[in-house]
Amino acid sequence: MIKNYFSYYSQKYASKWLVFGIDLTIVLLTFFMAYLIRFNFTLAFDLKQFLFQIPFIFFVGAYSFLVVGSFKSVIRHTGFTDVVNLFKAIALMSTFSILFILFNRATSLFDGFTIPLSIIVIHSLLSFVVLSSTRLIFKMAYKELKCKLMSSKKVLIYGAGDSGIVTYNALISNVKTSFNVIGFIDDNSKKNGKSINGISIFSKNKVTKAYIETNNIDEIIVSSQNIGKENLLDLVDLEIKITKVPPFEKWINGELNVTQIKQVQIEDLLGRAPIEINNPNLLNEFNGETILVTGAAGSIGSELVKQLSNFDVKKLILVDQAESPLYDLQQDLKRNNKFNFAAIVADIRDGLRIDAIFQQHKPTMVFHAAAYKHVPLMEKSPYEAIKINVNGTKLLADTASRYNVKKFVFVSTDKAVNPTSVMGATKRMAEMYISCLQKESKTKFITTRFGNVLGSNGSVIPLFKKQIKNGGPLTLTHKDITRYFMTIPEASQLVLEAGTMGKGGEIFIFDMGESVKIYDLAKNMIKLSGLRFPDDIDIDITGLRPGEKLYEELLANGENTLSTYHKKIMISKTRELDYSHVKSQIEELCITNRFQNNNIVMKMKSLIPEYRSNNSEYEKFDTRVKIYKKAKGIIENNSKDPKVFKSFQ
Repeated sequence: MIKNYFSYYSQKYASKWLVFGIDLTIVLLTFFMAYLIRFNFTLAFDLKQFLFQIPFIFFVGAYSFLVVGSFKSVIRHTGFTDVVNLFKAIALMSTFSILFILFNRATSLFDGFTIPLSIIVIHSLLSFVVLSSTRLIFKMAYKELKCKLMSSKKVLIYGAGDSGIVTYNALISNVKTSFNVIGFIDDNSKKNGKSINGISIFSKNKVTKAYIETNNIDEIIVSSQNIGKENLLDLVDLEIKITKVPPFEKWINGELNVTQIKQVQIEDLLGRAPIEINNPNLLNEFNGETILVTGAAGSIGSELVKQLSNFDVKKLILVDQAESPLYDLQQDLKRNNKFNFAAIVADIRDGLRIDAIFQQHKPTMVFHAAAYKHVPLMEKSPYEAIKINVNGTKLLADTASRYNVKKFVFVSTDKAVNPTSVMGATKRMAEMYISCLQKESKTKFITTRFGNVLGSNGSVIPLFKKQIKNGGPLTLTHKDITRYFMTIPEASQLVLEAGTMGKGGEIFIFDMGESVKIYDLAKNMIKLSGLRFPDDIDIDITGLRPGEKLYEELLANGENTLSTYHKKIMISKTRELDYSHVKSQIEELCITNRFQNNNIVMKMKSLIPEYRSNNSEYEKFDTRVKIYKKAKGIIENNSKDPKVFKSFQ
């Protein structure tokens, strides 16, 4: 109520015409003060002549203010430009007055009318000083009253450079929320002890939890764009809300709006420089192509579609069985004036449907992102995992090969490396089938392999955000679990780059930096929300889920890497496969895939030597497979009777 009352009356009575009237009153008062100064603070001057001069000063002042428009500025936001306009108005008033007096003295147009030139000079100086001072005093008084009568946020600004000053101006100019800037924080020791607009600049070391509590600081706004990970983590440890100013290129018409200042995201704390791909060949690679994307409504698929839509592609074919997300993607493309696409609800397991899509639209490139990705769910449903991740990929790859598609880019996962889960094993089998198919097809089959994607469906980040919103606790499977992370745009760029540089048969991996301890990530997310760990929100350790790894790997046992022209992207040099045997075994598994989980997993372990189950009911089969392979080797080496080997199988 106080806020509305204060805002209403400040706007109602602080109109430009009220300012105009006050300015003229000040001009007349300073004219009288000029006479007092000129005559040693006595009234030893011609009072009658003075009263005769008042109307002249009134009209000259009014004319100057109207011409310059200095009274139109919002007083509570007075800045340097407003002071300059005041100077222009006073200069115009004094110049006109002097010229008129000199002209009148030469022509005697108004006999007896004159003003001492010294009075005009003194009056001009006084008018400028008093008009400027009253504006600044009003500005400070308004700010003080606003902070006392209205609820205001006490903030610190990290960075006392140009961006920090712009941030400060945006905050104090904001009308919806009142901000009280307590100080600036800057790493430059030369700036320590100085001030900006009367607000002190001090070092980061001064900002402690005690300082935050003593001064009731509500928020720290990071204006610096080159703040390091360690400095940002230090701010997060203060257990206060941390927000960040976006880069200059994202400002609206070159001006910062308070609404653009967003909370620091967990991505900012990962400490890995984002992978940048500036390959001019991408433009030529996708120019005029008809590109099919499976899983188009998913996290990676939708980002692939958005990035591909910026190229001069002939047509985009969006395939997904999730109709609602696919509809949302379709609407996003239309809002961005993209119409060269076809959104198709289809299941990649349906061979006839996929064949019909290829026959109708004739894609020249395929990006295959559709898959089941949830490790614990797939551990319970090997049948479904094989049906989608293996058989679905097989049907799609076979169709692409049959229609002589130029390139087929498969989106895999680091969970396919030394798999410990059914999901990881099925993705590895899909990689193996594509490698086998490459030997007999004109299509270039390319695989990309990367880690966890921030913000994707099923990612730990959205889960933690939801749990924080609900008041906690955060659930974590193991205190020492680590993961590699990347952003959705980065992952999509890698897939596009792989589609460009791939010659067929490669598995592309890339340098993801250091792995992240999820326990630390969870604590930082709590702190980023302005909450305290464990006082406000705690973390519960629930134990590893079936098939879950404690840490992820990018290379399997026996694999090495080859470098590419991009220092962050490498090619995995995988172990040699018996292509004909592996291909036939995968084809057989897809045909005989039934609901008998034990038999399915046994076959997968026989096909993938590095597949070792972890925290799963299928661990018991690891020893059996080892014994089976040993016995199989003995029989193959010693039995000349093929019937014996066949009966053993």
